[in-house]
Amino acid sequence: MDTSRASWRNTTHDWTREVDFDHLARIRQDPAAFAPGGVRHLILEVVAYAADEAESNGGGRCTVTLHPDGSVSVADAGRGTDTRLDEHGRIVKKPIMASKDLRFFDHPDAQLLPDDQPRRGMSVVAALSEWLVHTNRRRGGAWTQRYEYGVPVTDLAPITDDGTTGTTVHFRPIEPVRAASATPTRDELLRCAASWPHVSVEVDDRRPR
Repeated sequence: MDTSRASWRNTTHDWTREVDFDHLARIRQDPAAFAPGGVRHLILEVVAYAADEAESNGGGRCTVTLHPDGSVSVADAGRGTDTRLDEHGRIVKKPIMASKDLRFFDHPDAQLLPDDQPRRGMSVVAALSEWLVHTNRRRGGAWTQRYEYGVPVTDLAPITDDGTTGTTVHFRPIEPVRAASATPTRDELLRCAASWPHVSVEVDDRRPR
């Protein structure tokens, strides 16, 4: 069986490009354009993926956690990010963080998020974050990987398989994005999440009162 990456069918992302540096640089050059409204937009970009997963599974849930350091994590209980073995037996994950989403980025008919801004993909979140940690639990294996400004700075690091599946994205937006507007409140996020009927969203606000 031919498992070369060049033979893999692209659906949402280009499997042959682990990191698209030009794409990430373009996003970083204009935070206001790619994160209109600040942190809220980035959160909605991530929750949109959990909503996709929930819809494909007939329903699902995710938890948005607002941390005291200004970071945010979004955890779902879906199937986990797609991973494959290449012709060398190397684990390759779908490059959702560091390359463009072929469905939405620069597409004139891109889906609108609940803030009425176009969806562009997870790479916007990664590129506009000082750091992002992607933890993936999938049947057959679990791993984590860290990014800084959209670029992976670690390899896939295996973690203990606890029998569950799902994805957690924990990120700290860059200062210009944090300064663009206050991090949304729990009630604001829940109102936005109501636009996705297939996913149940909980918000855990751990910021000091």
